Amino acid sequence: MPADRPESAASRPLRIAINGYGRIGRCVLRALAESPRHRRALSVVAINEPADLASMAYLTRFDSTHGIFPGEVREIDGGLEIAGQAIPVSHAREPADGPWRRLDFDLLLECSGAFATRASLQAFLDAGCPRVLVSHPGRSAADVDCTIVHGFNDADLRAGQRIVSAASCTTNAAVPVLDLLERRLGVDGAFLTTLHSVMNDQPMIDGYHHADLRRTRSAMQSIVPVSTGLAQGIERMLPGLAGRVQAKAVRVPILNVSAIDLAVNLRRDTSPEALNAIFSEAARARPDLIACTGQPHASVDFNHDPHSVIVDLGQTRVNQGRFANLLIWFDNEWGFAHRMLDVAQAWAGRFQAAAPAPESASLSSSLSSGV
Repeated sequence: MPADRPESAASRPLRIAINGYGRIGRCVLRALAESPRHRRALSVVAINEPADLASMAYLTRFDSTHGIFPGEVREIDGGLEIAGQAIPVSHAREPADGPWRRLDFDLLLECSGAFATRASLQAFLDAGCPRVLVSHPGRSAADVDCTIVHGFNDADLRAGQRIVSAASCTTNAAVPVLDLLERRLGVDGAFLTTLHSVMNDQPMIDGYHHADLRRTRSAMQSIVPVSTGLAQGIERMLPGLAGRVQAKAVRVPILNVSAIDLAVNLRRDTSPEALNAIFSEAARARPDLIACTGQPHASVDFNHDPHSVIVDLGQTRVNQGRFANLLIWFDNEWGFAHRMLDVAQAWAGRFQAAAPAPESASLSSSLSSGV
């Protein structure tokens, strides 16, 4: 490292850009603002979002699910000032039109969900992004260099990887539970039913909204069965369970917080008490990721909860020794936003140690150029 370089790549905060400032993009920024641990290590230095600046500022400040932003938000020339930090904003719809080559940053968080193939994600690299962390599993395992469930397989991260997935909210919830069951008791088969809060691919009232006719129905009036790739996502992370996992999903008319009803055939006898002891032990070992509760909760109690999974100990059931049923909760927005930041920080530990950050224009010059 040159002696006259004022700040080493390994010592400075990881400089991240956000592409797509919707539910996950805004939650990522807010989670960073509210988490001292992440705030010390990460910094948002650019946002790309097709929406207008006034709407972005308003929706940052006021959020129906997570409340009023805990800091000042205002529009400035060429961007937003959030909690005292000036962040340049661009409005490109395609990767090639973004300002990436003019920015000094280490990692793009692709939070729009609109780019799911290797070719579409490669377009960000071709446009000047050094690396891309994706907020979904990708269309297939081949579309990303690696899929990470934080706390499970962070060791698979490599400095030379360019496209990494942070999996999905459901995968981050299910994998730690199934991994524990497989290691401690063995899993012959599992069926997962996700009860997921509404999403923006559903209409408020019936309309011509989706090729899946169920998704043309009002999100706020019905429980709506939808397709899910959860089983494939689990098998990607736990290949030893290949062919032994099935899943289905239904959307339920609430704004946030989801649950998974897990039915599992185990290879060894157990009891509700023994199962709960396994998860309570895991929660003590990883209190940042796993929680347990014996209280009579409803879903709203887990809004703004940063854990990947909360095991509802009062809902654990066992039939004939080896057929178990579990209920696990997760905040599909807030928990996953924290996992995006965790994976970004873990990945930075690899590539920042391996090489200096790329030289490019400063943040101040980006603002002055109206990026």
